[in-house]
Amino acid sequence: TLSTFFITYMAIWGTACFIAVGLMLRLRANLDLFQKEYWLGLFQGWKVTTFVIAVFGMTIIAPYTNDPTWDYVDALFMSILAYTTAPWVLGSLYLAIVGKRSFTIAYIASCIWMFSASWSYDLYLVIRDGEYPITWLTNIGASSLLYVSAGMFWSLEYVKGRGVVFGFMDANWPSIPSTSSFTKVMWYAIPLMLLVVGMIYPLLA
Repeated sequence: TLSTFFITYMAIWGTACFIAVGLMLRLRANLDLFQKEYWLGLFQGWKVTTFVIAVFGMTIIAPYTNDPTWDYVDALFMSILAYTTAPWVLGSLYLAIVGKRSFTIAYIASCIWMFSASWSYDLYLVIRDGEYPITWLTNIGASSLLYVSAGMFWSLEYVKGRGVVFGFMDANWPSIPSTSSFTKVMWYAIPLMLLVVGMIYPLLA
């Protein structure tokens, strides 16, 4: 059974997500997340390849870690959510900070971040186990770090004349003249890959 605290917490974040979905539907024509250019950038060859490797690895090892809340299901859907939304969330929050996106967009991005890294995990475990996971608070920090790392990793672009940049720092994002080649971004990507491996490795010990 759920305590009053967790019932209230779920009601709060459920309401936040409901509002965010309503705003997304209202703004969908102008929201970068729903634009073809964003998805074309996301589905560059090296990004798809690294995603497939990452999601396969994370999903396969999940049941063999010392974290009982991690299984095939949440490892899979959280990986998919990170790949598809984290680059947009980071880009939107960055642009909101520098005044190029509205508070409304920042709110939507924040809700997607929390749903992808935390609330979807919580909801799944409530359904699976019938109780709120005791790891909910620590998971926010750990999963958010992985989420941000994923967003940074899959936002890497090589732009001729500029070198390697985060795509959302280009004035034309999400439509930017990027060169689709992992070798171009490799030395920036490797530290982010090692960070993720460093976070996952202790769970296998």
